[in-house]
Amino acid sequence: MADDFSLDLEELRQLQSIAKRPRVVSLISSEIRNLEKQANAAASVAPIPTPVPVSTNLKVATEPALKYTTLGSFSWDQDTDKVKIYVFLEGVDQEKIETEFNPMSVDVKLHDVKGKNYRCAIPKLNKEIVPEKCKVLVKPTRVVITLVKASKGNWLDLHFKEDKIKTPSLDKERDPMAGIMDLMKNMYEEGDDEMKKTIAKAWTDARSGKAADPMKSYR
Repeated sequence: MADDFSLDLEELRQLQSIAKRPRVVSLISSEIRNLEKQANAAASVAPIPTPVPVSTNLKVATEPALKYTTLGSFSWDQDTDKVKIYVFLEGVDQEKIETEFNPMSVDVKLHDVKGKNYRCAIPKLNKEIVPEKCKVLVKPTRVVITLVKASKGNWLDLHFKEDKIKTPSLDKERDPMAGIMDLMKNMYEEGDDEMKKTIAKAWTDARSGKAADPMKSYR
């Protein structure tokens, strides 16, 4: 394109030199100026760089999964409002603790403690807590995890435990007497010595035919 501009300009300048009439000279001069501007603009445009192909086979460095030593041994106490868990471990950095408090679970991770990572987790607590009020405090020889109870009261254990006494299900197809016997069995297993004697006598009487109702002796 630069060569075309040069040839056109050369020819216009030749025409300008032989033109006589002022109007013709003006028109040729105007066209020469336009071509000179176009030539300068074309020369100033930077060449478009050739795109460099980018390799898609890049290997992304991933951090190795952290390994934790589970802290299965710790002590705890409580009052009506809070539960405190004591983890006896030295060298813990407050800034290197990761906590996750949920209404029914606790997960505390202690990183880089003398080159090791430790974890204290209770997947299901005895009762609900208030996560936003719970905290972890590092002492010289131990870590104190404070759990704030959602409702005041006494916990029998840190961990959740299912109720042992279950009410037997009585459906239409099942013998009603079998359901009563199941109930008596549960009562026998959970009762004191006096109740066990009473229920045992009721079973004996029912089997020997002395009592039509196995619950008669108990009542």
